[in-house]
Amino acid sequence: MLRRATHPLLRAREVSTVGSLPPPASVLSVKEGLGISTNTIKGDVVVAETISGSSVEAWTSSQRRTLFAGVGSWALDAFDYFVLVFVLSTMAKDLGVSIVTATIAITFTLLMRPVGALIFGPLAEKFGRKPILTINIVVFAVIELASAGAPNFVVFLILRIVYGIAMGGIWGVSSALTLESVPQRARGVVSGLFQAGYPLGYLLASIVFGLFIHSIGWRGMFAVGVLPILLAAFIYFKVDESPAWTATGGTERVKPKIGLGRAIATNWPILIFAVVLMAAFNYFSHGTQDLYPTFLLVQHGFAPGVVSIIAICYNIAAIVGGIIAGTLSQRFGRKRIIIIFAALALPCIPLWAFATSSLALGIGAFLMQLMVQGAWGVIPTYLHELMPAGSRAILPGFIYQLGNVIASPNATIQALIAKANGNSYNWALAIVAGTVAVVIIVLMSFKRDQRKPNQLLPGATASAS
Repeated sequence: MLRRATHPLLRAREVSTVGSLPPPASVLSVKEGLGISTNTIKGDVVVAETISGSSVEAWTSSQRRTLFAGVGSWALDAFDYFVLVFVLSTMAKDLGVSIVTATIAITFTLLMRPVGALIFGPLAEKFGRKPILTINIVVFAVIELASAGAPNFVVFLILRIVYGIAMGGIWGVSSALTLESVPQRARGVVSGLFQAGYPLGYLLASIVFGLFIHSIGWRGMFAVGVLPILLAAFIYFKVDESPAWTATGGTERVKPKIGLGRAIATNWPILIFAVVLMAAFNYFSHGTQDLYPTFLLVQHGFAPGVVSIIAICYNIAAIVGGIIAGTLSQRFGRKRIIIIFAALALPCIPLWAFATSSLALGIGAFLMQLMVQGAWGVIPTYLHELMPAGSRAILPGFIYQLGNVIASPNATIQALIAKANGNSYNWALAIVAGTVAVVIIVLMSFKRDQRKPNQLLPGATASAS
């Protein structure tokens, strides 16, 4: 039986479905995690035959570009954030403040992120994900460059406050664009890939720090942070608008279908749960990442090159963990995978926080971030599946950033605990990591998965599935 394809790229082409001969082995690509059972290649489009025999489109070139843009925007945003994490002690010394005082810059960055979500999220619902994401990237890149020229800590702090606003818009808008554009059966693995952008940014910051800190200094590190402007150009010229946004009336430039106030009023029990969960998750990530380089540099006295190598290793683990967990969640459910990975983080704590050699600490950090970011890898799609259609560029990002607000004192709290114990950071790290891992397990134990992993997102259209 022959059926004419409806996608513009396949118009005037005919795709064989039930009863057709299987393609040669050389063109088979069995990728169940990406929503494909068997497929044939038709130009730029992979045409997949599902087990039921119905023909679906999977991974057009447009979708691949969107995935690259989504992961890239989150990765480069994270890179700019983690530059401060690596140069914290150097910057503090140069600007004449203590490390505890310097951590206030991290705190205020996190505090202002919900403001960014509230600014850029509604704009993305009204004007589209693509143009707002492009503008958002340009804004945070320019502010990062300006941070390189800060003459004193007060100016630096003001710039980090503004940067926090810009950073707050990225996650919600880019995750909405990505998850609304990819094949719906691939949401689990795409969620892991998207969230892996965060440790990827950390990894890039690790590499730049290890290679260039001695030659360009902390100011040069911030100057490198202007490079995301190149990604903004790519998005503007090469990435398509979200098909879900376009299909729900976005081309008419109307107000969001569901306003923030109405969405909160009608979904407040879920939102309270989600905010508490995101607070725990943000303590989970920031509590295991933000002061770990300082822990290695100050408490153990390791050279920047050694710290860079350890950070590179645990960020590779974080990327792998997010992708693995996201993929597994598509088959076994979001809740189950989050609980498993959070639980597996607990036995990693002794090696991660209390080992003495660089090798042992590196192994511990590798295992810890494999589990922490594994649990995180499920979160983008989990949050989007919780939210009503018409608010997915607002609510997931806003909830995520509210969790960041609650977790914003983390670095300062850990630094104060370390200072009270003779600059010993291990207990500060262990207490936070262990506590929030248990909290995440308990919270997820009382919450069912919102919908089946392969169920279409509300408001999504066939073009995105």
